[in-house]
Amino acid sequence: MVNPYGLTKWANLHSVDGMTTLMNRRVLISGASVAGLTLAYWLRQHGFDVTVVEKAPAVRPGGQALDVRGTALDVARRMGVLADLRLARTDMQGMSMVDGSGRELHRTTHETLSGGALDGDDVEVLRDDLCDLLLDAARDDVEYLFGDAVTSVIQDDDGVHVGFETGSERRFDLLVGADGLRSAVRRLTFGPDAGFVHHLGSYVGVFTAPNTLDLDRWQVWIQADDGSGGVVMSARDNTETRVYLGFPSELIHYNYRDVDAQKHLFAGRLAHLGWEVPRLLTHMWDAPDFHFDAMSQVRMGTWTAGRITLVGDAGYAGSPLSGQGTSVAMVGAYLLAAELAAAGGDHRAAFDGYERRMRGWVGQNQALALVNGARLKAEGEGRDPSSIEGPVMDDVKHAISLDVMPATARWRG
Repeated sequence: MVNPYGLTKWANLHSVDGMTTLMNRRVLISGASVAGLTLAYWLRQHGFDVTVVEKAPAVRPGGQALDVRGTALDVARRMGVLADLRLARTDMQGMSMVDGSGRELHRTTHETLSGGALDGDDVEVLRDDLCDLLLDAARDDVEYLFGDAVTSVIQDDDGVHVGFETGSERRFDLLVGADGLRSAVRRLTFGPDAGFVHHLGSYVGVFTAPNTLDLDRWQVWIQADDGSGGVVMSARDNTETRVYLGFPSELIHYNYRDVDAQKHLFAGRLAHLGWEVPRLLTHMWDAPDFHFDAMSQVRMGTWTAGRITLVGDAGYAGSPLSGQGTSVAMVGAYLLAAELAAAGGDHRAAFDGYERRMRGWVGQNQALALVNGARLKAEGEGRDPSSIEGPVMDDVKHAISLDVMPATARWRG
């Protein structure tokens, strides 16, 4: 059993016929994205039996560029994927900014809005590339149920009875929701999204398109006067682009499962933009990886109910405005697994320790998102963004440690 804290004995282990075993060793993780795959890896390293269920038929393709920063880089290093992560980085060489009509406002080869300083340690990587790396790391001895989803949850003192979309039913010791902003596990356990998902005043859509702009390791941001805009960036050795566009809006009620209706809504709200946006939108209709949702945060008084807990966006999404969603998910998964291992699988002690270690940092990252949003708005209005006071990325990304003794660990000599 991997023990990152240097202890030689763990508390809360059961001895059966002279053999020491973990309590609550059978864990179901709902969601095979960053949080779920990272958690699967670390739980296996600590000796748990892990099953991952994912609604998609495979790890989801596409998605925007993500950033692995600060403490999360140490999680990647301990997983043995940091070198490959750096090889997979987007390798941007700079960015330019245009207004709603396409007039260039400025350009730089020192940083990008999506990834920060180009000479820094942080790694910007496409979402699907990161998930592929995490899946490769977490493939051994993990059971994957692709093309299925959790539809019912009944827990008692001894376990969690889970019903699946395919009609099967199984029992696990613990259930972890790592299924994103629209988490089914959160909804089944804690109640409707409306109680926890807080709208931040805008919507975003992401899809892959051909590199018709001939971008060479470059990204172009467009910012219209009404706050609409986004970025198009080259990817896959300039053979394609990832398009990330959004618009300000009060809360819109729409069918989250009707992708065609979402595309019509998205295209209608961006029809006024000039530059290359109309041509980019023509590619959206055929994009198989189109994703659309509100810019939102998930805020909860607790992430835990009995034998069920949440990790990543399901429990504490900060929104893309934080630039830290991926890093928070990876660190949260690492610490949840560490607390469960330190407690010998005692879920009550482990979940309590996990929340206490993560909650303050989650709050910092969610505050960072709100401040970043205010700074972007100020910049779009021609005001000095530095006049907006609040946390800054370089401070927040390092503001948690992996190596503090777990709250649940007890040394027994």
